[in-house]
Amino acid sequence: MTDATQELPTEAADFGAEWAPPTLQRGGEALALEKMGDRFTICTPKDAIETVLHSFRDAVSPDLPDLPDLTAHSIPALALVEIQVPADRLEALMQAARSSKKIAYASHVYQMRQSPGTLIYLTDQITLQFADFVSSEQMHTIAAAVGLQILKLVAGVPKAFVFQLTQAAIANPLKLAHQLSQRSEIWVAEPNVAVLRQPFYRPRESEYRQQWYLQTEGGENIAAGAHIFAEPAWNVTRGNRSVAVAVVDDGVDLNHPDFQSEGKIVAPLDLQENGLPLPAPGHHHGTDTARLITADETGKGIIGVAPGCALMPIRIGEWMDDQIIERLCQWLIEKGADVVCCGWGAAAVYFPLSLRQRTALSQAATQGRQGRGCVLIFAAGNANRPIDGVVDEQGWNDQLLHGKTRWLNGFAIHPDVITVAACTSLNHKSASSNWGIGLSVAAPSGHAAPTIYTQQMGVLPTAPTLSTPQPGESVSLSQPVQMSGADATEDAIATGVVPPLGDTSSACALVAGVAALLLSVNPDLRAQEVRQILEQTADRVVDREPDQQLGLCLGSYDANRYSAWFGYGKVNAIKAVQLAQAQYLPLSLPNRWVSYSSSQPVEIPDADSQGVISMLEVSEADLVRDLEISVEVEHEFLGDVEIYLLPPWGKPMLLQSRGLGRLTSLKTTYSPENTLWLKTALNCSAKGQWRLQLIDCIPTCTGRLQKWQLNLGL
Repeated sequence: MTDATQELPTEAADFGAEWAPPTLQRGGEALALEKMGDRFTICTPKDAIETVLHSFRDAVSPDLPDLPDLTAHSIPALALVEIQVPADRLEALMQAARSSKKIAYASHVYQMRQSPGTLIYLTDQITLQFADFVSSEQMHTIAAAVGLQILKLVAGVPKAFVFQLTQAAIANPLKLAHQLSQRSEIWVAEPNVAVLRQPFYRPRESEYRQQWYLQTEGGENIAAGAHIFAEPAWNVTRGNRSVAVAVVDDGVDLNHPDFQSEGKIVAPLDLQENGLPLPAPGHHHGTDTARLITADETGKGIIGVAPGCALMPIRIGEWMDDQIIERLCQWLIEKGADVVCCGWGAAAVYFPLSLRQRTALSQAATQGRQGRGCVLIFAAGNANRPIDGVVDEQGWNDQLLHGKTRWLNGFAIHPDVITVAACTSLNHKSASSNWGIGLSVAAPSGHAAPTIYTQQMGVLPTAPTLSTPQPGESVSLSQPVQMSGADATEDAIATGVVPPLGDTSSACALVAGVAALLLSVNPDLRAQEVRQILEQTADRVVDREPDQQLGLCLGSYDANRYSAWFGYGKVNAIKAVQLAQAQYLPLSLPNRWVSYSSSQPVEIPDADSQGVISMLEVSEADLVRDLEISVEVEHEFLGDVEIYLLPPWGKPMLLQSRGLGRLTSLKTTYSPENTLWLKTALNCSAKGQWRLQLIDCIPTCTGRLQKWQLNLGL
């Protein structure tokens, strides 16, 4: 057995002992560091800046009577004070601080070579994980020899402890970790260092707190995951001015403060009067839609999903015919529209598209963007009816509709269109949202009662069986909300600033904004690929409550992961942006799913590097378009276990690292969305032997694989 003090210096050194090169032991790597030449930190029993500085001046003034002016700031969470000094006085001041009994320690501040500008602050703690053969007595001997005292266990990790450096410490934490990591008795030696936390980008807009649909931690009548995860997506991009979003609606107020940044407005068009696409008095639907998508960050009001993108305002008017749709699509192609938001449809119960309309939309979706296609996004509609289907209608005034009635929204079912449904702040179906086969995704909106329009008379009454949702059941995009967390301040919540849209119009706008973010990070995406990414990365929201008006319950998903109410789920901005950035792009969504499973329990060999393998034989030779691996494991200490998937080709894919700690039961599903390595399995042949390997890395605790299942989307 190695002697506990072997290769360790016997003389005590000061906390800032020198060595070259300085490295940070972290995550199994030695990260190169550089000293900052103009600052250092000190720690004393008192952490107020003035008190610490006074103590420091008293401590060093006998040795340094010409003490220069010092700039300091406190880091209370670390009980440190950072002192900035002239570079030529740094070492002298640090040495004086180390010699003072009033100062616990003084240390350099470092920066990472691989990340210039990332400052590293040393604390007085270090984490050690000992090898499994080291006894408790040996652990204490090794720690005492280098001047460490134990603080606490690291929960869930065997033989891992947090230690604190004492006055007897032989070196600073960086050097000490480097020395200890060379010993066979120690598996991990990491100093506890502090770096500045970088929060997600959060807009400065005065009414941003109302925009729960972008990002929220939940609140009154708001589910924590009801938003589209905009903030992490904005860390990647807030949109590119080269991406133009066409808002085809009743006009846009071009003088609105949200659209005044340089280059914001491009290629405006009025299809009604051939002038500027300004809305008629009292009309604001187009302006509000455009704000939801592209509103600039001005510090006042709201922010759009893609504030950095350009806006192409197009006024279509109250009436449309084949020629209007043809002119619209030709303009989109000629002027380079990237994303097209259409929060409207025909005012009709049954409206198939004409040949000219179908052709014009297909041309825009294939010939636009220099052959990559305009991304066409349409609202599903607000009648609470199928976009293509039959409903037994009852209770209409004057028997306007009665009996089995065929509903059809020709725009929504066009094969080149992304059709958007609406869900609420509670992840339920919006009361008015249309539904059915042909939906692509859903997005947050309101919960207003259905409204149905005719070409002649406007609003028709809804069926009398519908009770309008009560206040407090959910919130709309325009309703003030009480947020949870640090943002909850009553005086910050105002009314009337979030566009008062509801239902599928606003949902369509949010999806258009996310699509614009995708093209901002990957402008080479084809329109069909944008649709695939939005669908594949959508979050599956489930609503098991029956519809209030029709009594239907269509909020679950079928074998193909599709819901009649939500399509492939609620759009997720960060997942979509990340996938758009990746080299991998899906060929298409699965046409079908097949499942293989093994329910035979298998013992996992204890401390065996080969582990145990369970095999499934797949006969289908189709390409893998999606996959899921569901696993159930029972083990006395799951922190000992690693899980790998071995496909018929390629290298093993790590599904689960040794990060489960003291858990004893694992029931989970791995997919490309939560397990990076699984993306490499996509677009490869499914045929062959798929094996699951479980390795128990540490002796003593044992367990078994209860069962596992392989779901392949082909």
